[in-house]
Amino acid sequence: MTTEKCKICRRLGDKLFLKGERCLSPKCAMIRKPYPPGQKPKKRTGPLSVFGKELKEKQKLKNWYNLRERQFRNYVRGVLKKRGGTEDASTQLIQVLESRLDNVVLKLGFANSRTQARKLISHRHFLVNDKIVNCPSFSVKIGDKIKIRPVSLKKGMFKNISSTIKKQVAPSWLSLNINDFEGEVKSLPTFVEASSPVEVSAIFEFYSR
Repeated sequence: MTTEKCKICRRLGDKLFLKGERCLSPKCAMIRKPYPPGQKPKKRTGPLSVFGKELKEKQKLKNWYNLRERQFRNYVRGVLKKRGGTEDASTQLIQVLESRLDNVVLKLGFANSRTQARKLISHRHFLVNDKIVNCPSFSVKIGDKIKIRPVSLKKGMFKNISSTIKKQVAPSWLSLNINDFEGEVKSLPTFVEASSPVEVSAIFEFYSR
């Protein structure tokens, strides 16, 4: 059954991996129905306007990081206030988004999707520098250590955590201690490793109107 998250990917025409492992399987809606919901498989659509392209890129990145419109807009406007060059601003935005705790938990392999990561963080299953943090938007910094609470490892949701971690290749700006279920922020997130499927400059144009 196609879910709302699957429809988001189909509507935007890109696989945003919003359903975790399901997105890597033949069950992925983008494989079974690689066309927008509500349209016939072979129906052609006209080219997007400049505004339409900017809107699409904004929607893709917002959903890629599983954010609400207000949250995402605040991140973009915060970067725009610094008034750097377009390339520099794009890197800054990605670094801000990648530094969110829910994204770090996902990148370390502690969760299968950002949705699951947010839920686990909200339920107080993670420590940052040995302190409980239950805010998914918490911004990590270089030197921060992120760890699954020892008491949480006994719970069912972490039953297969070892196999989940082994499937994940952590980016170079993070290090992972598999034995202790702990990760550390070694450097700033990189634009390239984020692999976001968008043209970030178009997003700044959208919010600059």
